[in-house]
Amino acid sequence: MNKDQLKKGLTAIKGTRDILPEEAQLWQIVEAMAKSIFELYAYRELRAPVIEPTELFEKGTGASSDIVTKEMYTFNDKGGRSVTLRPEYTPSVVRAIIEHRLDLQGFPLRFYYIGPMFRYDRPQKGRYRQFHQIDVEVFGEKDPAVDAEIVEMAHRLLNKLGVGNVMTLVNSVGCKSCRPTYGQALRKVALESLDKLCPDCQRKAELNPLRIFDCKLETCQKTASTFPLITDFLCAECREHFEKFLSYLDFYGISYKIEPTLVRGLDYYTKTAFEIVTGDLGSQNAICGGGRYDDMVKEFGGPELCGIGFAMGLERLLSVAKISPARKNFVYFAYMGEEAKKESLRVARYLRSKGIECLVEFKDRGLKAHFSRANKIGANWVLIIGEDELSQGKLQIKDMVTSKQHQGTAEELARILTDKRSQ
Repeated sequence: MNKDQLKKGLTAIKGTRDILPEEAQLWQIVEAMAKSIFELYAYRELRAPVIEPTELFEKGTGASSDIVTKEMYTFNDKGGRSVTLRPEYTPSVVRAIIEHRLDLQGFPLRFYYIGPMFRYDRPQKGRYRQFHQIDVEVFGEKDPAVDAEIVEMAHRLLNKLGVGNVMTLVNSVGCKSCRPTYGQALRKVALESLDKLCPDCQRKAELNPLRIFDCKLETCQKTASTFPLITDFLCAECREHFEKFLSYLDFYGISYKIEPTLVRGLDYYTKTAFEIVTGDLGSQNAICGGGRYDDMVKEFGGPELCGIGFAMGLERLLSVAKISPARKNFVYFAYMGEEAKKESLRVARYLRSKGIECLVEFKDRGLKAHFSRANKIGANWVLIIGEDELSQGKLQIKDMVTSKQHQGTAEELARILTDKRSQ
C-alpha cells in the first residue's frame, strides 16, 4: 500500500460498488421473484464458475465482439493458463451441458442463473465493471413458440416488478445459410463508406460489419441507416421462423416493433434477436436482451442442440422497479438484568423457530435506552423482560406502530405476532 492509499484509506475498485443491507433487501425481492417465475416455466438454477478458460469466451462470444477485443478481464494464473472473469453467461452453460452430458438427462434443458459478470468498460450510472445479470437459457427446442414464450416470461417478471413504459424490439439475424450473402453486401457498402465511420467502425467494416449497427455514435448510426437490411436477405426457413415468432407474440398480446438494425452485441446469434426497452431509463434504455443461438453447442464440440435465452441487468432493473421491502415482524428485546437476559435468549430461540425475526443485543441498557435503540433500528415490536415479568411468568410486548401492549407467555405472544404477520 502506497502513501496516497494510506491517506485516503481503502476503497472499492473503480467500477465496483458495495450493496449495503438496506439496498440488498430490494435485490433479494427481485431475485426471489425471478426464481419463482422461472420455475413456473420448469426452469432450474445452474451455477457455473465465475472464472473460466479464456478460449471459452473467445470461441463462444466471438473474437470480433467488443467484449472480447476490449472488455474482458483476462490474466495468466500461477499455472500459466489464460483465464477470464466471466463477461457473460451463455458460453459457461454450453460448456456445462457438454461436460456433464446434460442433454442425456430426461429433464428439459431450461436453466436460469443470477450472479455477477465482469467487463472492463467506462463506469457510468447503472453500468459497472462488476455488474449482475439474470440469465435464462433454453436448449433443444427449435419451435419459434419457445422464442415467444421467453419474451412473455420476461414481460411477466417486469410486470410483477412494476416496470412500465416497455416496448419489445424484434429482428431476425439470419443463419449460416443466408447471413454470409448479407455479410458480403454489408461489407461492400461499409468499405465504400469508411470516411463516414469512426475508427472503431472502420475496423469492423472488414472484420465484422454487422457490429457497426452497435455503434452509439450518431454519425455512424446515420451512415448505418443507409446500409442494406438483413430482413431483405433471409432464407425461406429464417423468414418462416420469424413470421411464426411474431404470430406467437400476437397470440400473447405482446406489442412489438420490428427493428431491422437490431443485431445484439454478440456474434453467436442466429434467427431471433430481441430487446425489451423502457422509456424510464434514458438513452441506455435496454432492460432485457436476447436471442437464438442454434449453432453454438455444436461449434463447441457438443451435440446438435439449438438454444435461445435472454439476460437482464440487475442494476438497471432495480433502477426502474417499483418495489419496497414487505413489513415483517422484527422483535427487539428490552431486558433488565442477567436472569432477564437468559430468559430473552430462551424466548428469542422459541420465536425464531416460528419464523419471527428477533434481536437480543448484549449491552446493558435502561428501559428508556432500549426503546430508543428499538426506534433507531426500525423494530416494530419491543418485548420487555424485567423482574416483574420473570416473577409473574408473563411477558410484555409493545407494538411500536400503534403503541398497543400485549401480555402473555412466549407461546401466546408468538400467536399474536403470527396473526399480525398474516394481516
